[in-house]
Amino acid sequence: MRESENDILKRVRKIEIKTRGLSNEIFAGKYHTAFRGRGMSFAEVREYRAGDDVRDIDWNVTARSRKPHIKVYEEERELTMMLIVDVSASGLFGSTDRLKRSLITEIAAVLAFSAAQNNDKVGCILFSDRVEKFIPPKKGRSHILAIIRELIEFEPVSNGTSLAEPIRFLSNVNKKHCTAFILSDFIDSSSDIAALDDALKIAGSRHDLVGIRIVDERERELPDVGIVELRDAESGRKVWVDTSSRRVREHYADNWKSRDEVITQTLRHNHVDTAVVSTGEDYVAELIKLFKQR
Repeated sequence: MRESENDILKRVRKIEIKTRGLSNEIFAGKYHTAFRGRGMSFAEVREYRAGDDVRDIDWNVTARSRKPHIKVYEEERELTMMLIVDVSASGLFGSTDRLKRSLITEIAAVLAFSAAQNNDKVGCILFSDRVEKFIPPKKGRSHILAIIRELIEFEPVSNGTSLAEPIRFLSNVNKKHCTAFILSDFIDSSSDIAALDDALKIAGSRHDLVGIRIVDERERELPDVGIVELRDAESGRKVWVDTSSRRVREHYADNWKSRDEVITQTLRHNHVDTAVVSTGEDYVAELIKLFKQR
């Protein structure tokens, strides 16, 4: 049943109150510290001084002048944050009091308000196994509220997931450097890891990519509750499973572990910093840990 206009506005307001408070009190400063170094523009070259970072040495100027010189950078006044948000059907699952998609929406709002506190632009790419919608980067509270509203009420055309599609789209639509947060359960129904690896490699050469993986404990392991019917939200396939069988439960857990390792290695190989957030846990601590490790 589709929500009424009033219900949607209430949900947007509720999310704004909670996430804007978190952004103001916790994340705005940490976001600025973690990502400001990625938005530096060249200002000038000057002679090397004791204590300067040797990684900033301009070797061409140094060779010509025969004296060590370094490149001096200044922080760009405006950065751009892109939220790459998974709206596929697998997000409509949750064994706790919230769905994965609800958690993604809340985290996206926290990140967006944190960027706004630093006077950055925020844009959004909604995706399934295709790019469902692109919201160009802009500033301002009304723009962020419009993004949150889209996250709440958007109904995708497709149920599937292809992580490579929105990342390729990012490379094509954003020519200037940006920080891009990929908010997804990273359950890729296309199973095309090679395509994802290529897309991350190309996008990562220009942009700062960060992964926020949303998981649910019941995706990792099955409880012993007898014979149950399981349904794949993206394909619609149904299967009866005897969860009382230890062998079945172990096979299920092993399958999850294998897929998890492939995704983890792919992200690590492409230098994508990643936080893993469970629907049953507090995401604040995980985001703070992510920001601190950068």
